Amino acid sequence: MSSDNIYENNPLHGIGLEQVLTELVDHYGFEILDAYLNLNCFKNKPSIQSSIKFLKKTDWAKDKVEAFYLYQYKSLPRADDTQFELPPRDRIVPADQKPGEPAELSFEDAERLRQKRAEKTRARASAATPGNPWGK
Repeated sequence: MSSDNIYENNPLHGIGLEQVLTELVDHYGFEILDAYLNLNCFKNKPSIQSSIKFLKKTDWAKDKVEAFYLYQYKSLPRADDTQFELPPRDRIVPADQKPGEPAELSFEDAERLRQKRAEKTRARASAATPGNPWGK
């Protein structure tokens, strides 16, 4: 495999943020995107153009949306730890991994995920000590 095409199997290769966002909104809608990603651009007067404007300015949010696109919408298996550290567009997807059908998402699942994240945050906070504020 030459270095020119190592990203070819990545579903984000060759498509812009507008297309990613349009596909996600067409399939899931702004409400589900807000429930899963918790980004204000999907909550307060959402539109494709205003969301693109925000995401282009905010790398962490753009990475969150693009990771959602890869692992929920394209149903790719989770990347290994080395690849997961990279932004979604820079991840190398092995040739044997092909995009699948979009995941079925619900508001109930989004709420369960939100509660699970809150529990992890509380556990980390309670494990923190004065000399070790992050509990690591």
